[in-house]
Amino acid sequence: MSGNTFGTLFAVTNFGESHGPAIGCVIDGCPPGLSLTEADIQGDLDRRRPGTSRHVTQRSEPDAVEILSGVYEGKTTGTPICLLIKNTDQRSKDYGNILDTFRPGHADYTYLHKYGLRDPRGGGRSSARLTAPMVAAGAVAKKWLFEKYGTTFRGCMTQVGEVVIPFESWEHVPNNPFFAPVADVSALEDYMDALRKAGDSCGARLRVTASNVPVGLGEPLFDKLDADIAFAMMGINAVKGVEIGAGFASVAQRGTVHGDALTPEGFASNHSGGVLGGISTGQDLEVSIAIKPTSSIITPRPSIDAGGKPVEVVTKGRHDPCVGIRATPIAEAMLALVVMEHALRQRAQCADVSVSTPDIERRRG
Repeated sequence: MSGNTFGTLFAVTNFGESHGPAIGCVIDGCPPGLSLTEADIQGDLDRRRPGTSRHVTQRSEPDAVEILSGVYEGKTTGTPICLLIKNTDQRSKDYGNILDTFRPGHADYTYLHKYGLRDPRGGGRSSARLTAPMVAAGAVAKKWLFEKYGTTFRGCMTQVGEVVIPFESWEHVPNNPFFAPVADVSALEDYMDALRKAGDSCGARLRVTASNVPVGLGEPLFDKLDADIAFAMMGINAVKGVEIGAGFASVAQRGTVHGDALTPEGFASNHSGGVLGGISTGQDLEVSIAIKPTSSIITPRPSIDAGGKPVEVVTKGRHDPCVGIRATPIAEAMLALVVMEHALRQRAQCADVSVSTPDIERRRG
């Protein structure tokens, strides 16, 4: 294995480079009979794609997905599904000046030392552009999970740089370029405008949830649902931290608070984030991720060249001052891929039989 395939039963192999002719993925293991068209996938790609506001990279990519295989007469056949997204707006010349230098905070240095060569055009395989195929695959998983279990996924930004974003309502999320759950995003716009003018970048914190998740997903000890969620989230470019449920706040909680009490009506709270002992409880999965500042910025920074001599690096081109702005659909997709994988594992091991909350209540009564 070379690190380009995610999942086992629902295996997604990602291919392409940021400035190559195309990017895409092959999904192996999608159950047959799922109604699937490009339109089912395109909506999530449109949410992630670049060039949608002044606060993100102005690279203009339609990110139009093509289904090349695995679907016949509108239904999945059970064979590999190949999804292709063509690159149409590359500007490789912007990266000519970093061919022999290393951007601080970027993967240039490590890729060169691992492989002995690197593709400097947009970061090659290390580019966040390679998240688009995962969003496409996640859309397929989302559709199957919704039709099978009614499972839904949503996410929002809860902090950008130093600005904490209060939660008002999920209904605001699709109405602004930040995926922010607030009606007024003028403070966020002002913050990003000042950041871009300063030639700098910032990080972000995102929240992503899954609702109507079946009880019983997860395989202890080493394939726990929350462990696989953390693994998936850390696979997203620029993610440096993951929290499940209360996360690091649980350090300051007492056991009398953190332990989610059970009542005849269900759980009284959800500090566990919908996972106990590595197995889903049927509550919402609650995940937060921390995304680091964008590495490609125009402010000169000290570095070295390929010969080890000191240089100053200035990164030209079109870059997101905060990659977290477009990351919400990516986090949703990765969470969907994890839930999909574990749903198929549960079917394989337990033949669709799982303990549900109504069963527990019936036995009590």
